[in-house]
Amino acid sequence: MKETDLVVVGGGPAAMAAAVSACENGIGGVVILERADRLGGILSQCIHPGFGIVYFKEELTGPEYAARYIKLLSLTGAEVMLNTMALDVSPDAGGLKITVASKNKGLFELKAKAAILAMGCRERTRGAINIPGTRPAGVITAGAAQRFVNLEGFLPGKEVVVLGSGDIGLIMARRMTLEGAKVKAVLEAMPYSGGLKRNIAQCLEDFDIPLMLSRTVVRIHGAERVEGVTAASVGGDSKPIAGTEEYIPCDTLMLSIGLIPENELSRKCGVVIDGATGGPAVDERMQTSVPGLFACGNVVHVHDLVDYATEESILAGRRAADYVKGARPFKQTVSTSAGRGIRYVVPQTIDADAKENTRLFSAWTT
Repeated sequence: MKETDLVVVGGGPAAMAAAVSACENGIGGVVILERADRLGGILSQCIHPGFGIVYFKEELTGPEYAARYIKLLSLTGAEVMLNTMALDVSPDAGGLKITVASKNKGLFELKAKAAILAMGCRERTRGAINIPGTRPAGVITAGAAQRFVNLEGFLPGKEVVVLGSGDIGLIMARRMTLEGAKVKAVLEAMPYSGGLKRNIAQCLEDFDIPLMLSRTVVRIHGAERVEGVTAASVGGDSKPIAGTEEYIPCDTLMLSIGLIPENELSRKCGVVIDGATGGPAVDERMQTSVPGLFACGNVVHVHDLVDYATEESILAGRRAADYVKGARPFKQTVSTSAGRGIRYVVPQTIDADAKENTRLFSAWTT
């Protein structure tokens, strides 16, 4: 069993920011576990600009933002293990035990004084909303399409309907158009778009792609390949309105229907999960209900901007470093509460005797 001060699970922007922050706050033994063959996480396939405006004060592409942090990380002396996955985290005498599977090193264990969960999030799929119809090729999430186009060099379809107006769906509507595909429409079940206003303007309006609000897909048609979808209007009860159906021929249905914090590992190690965020409940230091186990980034709650996830992760890295150096739980805490019009508040608990201001993250109700 290898012993170290801090283990960071994940290799995306949150994980790198937390690791750099911990090192800058005096922690020498930091190990990063990343299941992919490169650092950067989802940023590696996000070749569009719009990153870094808040944190770096300039507009960067996803790979450029990741490269900034990869360089910062390389200066810290932190050990990076690629093609490596954390299978389990459990309390151990004087710290935490992390069971790890590595492509190169096989199965082994790490013992750490503290750990940070930064696994990010994943996309909701067709199964999450139960669209009736057959199971043909051509039903794909926006993130998977983004990887196919930007990293693998494949165009997943030529006539596309996008369901959901989250930012990645809007960005991929533009990307598919630039690659020569025809985006028939972006359908959104809500009466408003879930994406940033700048993406609505730059990705849809600039390319004359129609955004159809209060509209959803009620059936998928096709045997071996998608041949079309039936769309219908949605009422105030979120149910399709009979008589409003419209058939739209297409060969691809791209889903952009939300993100879910990646928390199978968190649940396995007994962390309390917040039902509103889908991520671990944390205190103002980003520590979970398991002593010495911290969490940050999209694994806690889905952020609009990577810059905000970075700021949160810098805090997690600093507080994890404090824990390694001997800081322990607050004597008394108070719980935060989401009021009217607010869906959740992070952190869920704060120090009753706090001497510093605490930044709260929240999301509106839908």
